[in-house]
Amino acid sequence: MSDHTHTPSCCASKKKSGFQLDIILHGCLLIIAASFAANFALQGHVPYLHHFTHTIAELIGQMWWGVLIGMIFVGIMSKIPRDYFNAVLGRGDSFGGILRAAAAGLMFDLCSHGILMIGAKLYERGASLAQVMTFLIASPWNSFSLTLILFSLIGIKWTLVFIVGSAIVAVITGLIINAMTRSGALPANPNEAPHNKDFDLTSQAKADLSKVVWNAALLKDIINGGKHEAQMLLRWLLLGMVMAAAIRTFIPTESFADWFGPTMGGLGLTMIATTIIEVCSEGSSPIAAELVNRASAPGNGFAFLMAGAATDYTEILVLRDTTKSWKMALAMPLVSVPQILLLGYLMNVFG
Repeated sequence: MSDHTHTPSCCASKKKSGFQLDIILHGCLLIIAASFAANFALQGHVPYLHHFTHTIAELIGQMWWGVLIGMIFVGIMSKIPRDYFNAVLGRGDSFGGILRAAAAGLMFDLCSHGILMIGAKLYERGASLAQVMTFLIASPWNSFSLTLILFSLIGIKWTLVFIVGSAIVAVITGLIINAMTRSGALPANPNEAPHNKDFDLTSQAKADLSKVVWNAALLKDIINGGKHEAQMLLRWLLLGMVMAAAIRTFIPTESFADWFGPTMGGLGLTMIATTIIEVCSEGSSPIAAELVNRASAPGNGFAFLMAGAATDYTEILVLRDTTKSWKMALAMPLVSVPQILLLGYLMNVFG
C-alpha cells in the first residue's frame, strides 16, 4: 500500500550532493574509532581506555537490534496512509485518543531507542504531540519481553505497580500537553489531518493488502525508508553512547546502592543519573532492580526506568529535530518529571 499524502516541508528531507560534515555524527564516530584503535594498539593495558571501549561495545550490543527493528517498522509505516493512523489512534485532542496512545505504548515490544523512530514517524503521520509524548513515556520498558524480565528481577507486585505508574504518568502528561496545545502555549502538529468519518479500517485494510505486490523491491523500499528516518536518531544515539561510556568509566555502577537510597536526596540523584547516563531499556532494567532489591528503594527503581523515557537527552534532541521546536521537546520532561518524583516518593514511603 502506498501513501499519496503530501509531506509538509517541516518534515521533508533536503537532498544534498557530496559529503556533508556532521560534527556530532562524524565527531562521535571518530572518537569511537580512535579509542578502539588505541585500545587495540595498547593491547588493553590502559584500564580506563579498555573500560571505555568495552562499554561502547556493550551499548552497541544492547541497542542494535532495537534500532534495526525500529527501522523496519518505520519503513513499513512510511507505506501506510494517514487515515489508518487516524483510525487507530483516534482524535489527538480527545481523552480516548490519549488512552489509545498509552495502550499502544504499553503493548509495543521495542526498546527505548527503536521506539524513538516510531514516535517520530507517528508525529509525521499526524498523531498529536500529546499522543506522541504519551506513547513515548508509556512504551520503552513496558514491552512484553522486558515485563517478563522484571517479573524475575523485582517480582510481580512491583512490576505491576511500575506498569500502572507509567500508564498514569503517560496519560496525565498527554492530557496536560493537550490542554497546553488548546490554550496556544504549545503549537499543534502541522501534520494533523481531519478524520475521515467514512473510513472503515477493516474493509480498507483488506482491500489495500490485496493490492500489495510482495517482492524484493518492496522489501528494499521499506529498508531504505527506515534507513532514511534512522539517520536523525543515529547522531544523537552515538553522542549518548560516548557520554555514557565516559561516565561509566569514571563513576562505578556499584556506587548506586550507596548514593541512591530511599530518600529524597537519593531519589533526586537517581533522576540526575538516569538523565545523564544513556541506558537502553534492556540495560536499565537490571540497574533498576538493584535499586529495588539492594538499595531498598522501589521508588528510585521506578524513577530510573521512567526518567530514561521522560528526560533522556537523546529523546529530547530527537523530539527537537522532529518538531523543530525546543519548547515542544522540553515540554515532556517539564510535565512528566514532577509526576515521576511524586510517585517515586510514594513508592519509597509505602513500599
